[in-house]
Amino acid sequence: MIVYGRIGAHPMGRILLTGGAGFIGSHTAVALAEAGYSVTVLDDLSNGHRLALARAQDICSGDIRLVVGDVRDYNTVRTIFEGDHFASVIHLAGLKSISDSVDRPLAYFDSNIAGSIALCRAMSDSGIFRLIFSSSATVYGRPRSTPIAESHPVGDATNPYGHSKAIVEKLLGDVSRCDPRWSIGILRYFNPIGAHPSGKIGEQPRGEAANLLPVICDVLNGKRPYLHILGDQFPTGDGTGVRDYIHVCDLAFGHVAALSWTLSNQGLGIWNLGTGRGHSVLEIVSRFEKIAARTIPYRIGPPREGDVAECVADPSKAAMELNWRAVRTMDDMLSDLWAWQLRNPNGYNT
Repeated sequence: MIVYGRIGAHPMGRILLTGGAGFIGSHTAVALAEAGYSVTVLDDLSNGHRLALARAQDICSGDIRLVVGDVRDYNTVRTIFEGDHFASVIHLAGLKSISDSVDRPLAYFDSNIAGSIALCRAMSDSGIFRLIFSSSATVYGRPRSTPIAESHPVGDATNPYGHSKAIVEKLLGDVSRCDPRWSIGILRYFNPIGAHPSGKIGEQPRGEAANLLPVICDVLNGKRPYLHILGDQFPTGDGTGVRDYIHVCDLAFGHVAALSWTLSNQGLGIWNLGTGRGHSVLEIVSRFEKIAARTIPYRIGPPREGDVAECVADPSKAAMELNWRAVRTMDDMLSDLWAWQLRNPNGYNT
C-alpha cells in the first residue's frame, strides 16, 4: 500500500472514493473537495492516473490523497479505515467496458462483484454504513420503453458488465433491507462524456478506446483512420443508436447530491443520472465536426451484439429527491472534451 498526498482538516467529513483516479473518479474528487469534503482515493491505477489526481487537487486546492491498492484486498481497506474517521464511501472501482466484459466475463465478476463484497465487509467491520455505488443504465437491458425510469425492471442485461452491476445492486438491496444501519445510494449512470472546463482532467482510457467519444478523438488525433459506426438500421431517426449523454461534471455533482442524501437518510435510494435527452451517433459526429472544425471520416458496420437502439433516462426522481439535474448542454460536453484533447493530445502521458 502506497500513500500519496496530504491529510488535512475535513469540515464536511472524509470520504473514501474507490476508483477515484479514473475519468469519473477524478471529476468526482474535485466536486467533493469543492463541496468541503476531504477525499481519500483508493485506486490500483489499472485504469486511473496519478497525474489526474494531482491536477484535480490543483483545480480545487482541496484535500485529496491517493492510496494505491486494490479494493478487493480486505486488509488494505481496513487499514485505510483505521487511519482516519470516514463519513461515507463512494464506490467507483471496477471494470467498465461492455465489449471487454464479453471477452473476459470472469474478470468482470471478480472485479465488480468480489470487489464490492470485500469493500462492504471492511466497511461493516469498521462501523461505516454509508455508501454510494456506481451502477449503470446497462442494468435495464433492452428498454421496454423510453425514457427509462428507476421502476423499469432490471437484471436482464445484455452483457456481463451489466450483469455484474445488477448483481451488486441486488446484494446492496439485501444488505439494506437486512441491516437498518446501512444507508445506500445507487447511481445508474447513462453516458458520461466531456471533461473539466479547465482542460486539466479528462478521459484517457488504458489500452484501446472503446466508447464513442474517445474513439472519435483518436480519429481526430490521427490514431485511427476513421470511426467505425456500429449499425445504421436501428429504429431511430437516422438509423444509428441513440444515447443519453451527460457531462462528467454534472455526473460528479450527482455524487455530492446523493452523498448528502445518505448522510441524512437510512435505507436504499436509487437514481438515474442522465439528461433525459437522446442524441444519435451521427448527430454527435455532426456536432463534433462543427466544434472541432474538422471532418470525422466514418464507415458503417454491423451492430455490436447486445446493443440497444435507444437508451434515454428519466431523471425526474433525482431532481425531486436529490435536487439534482444536469445543466450542461451537448455543445458544452463536446467543447470541453475538445479543449481537453487540444491541451492533452496524449492524455496524461506528458
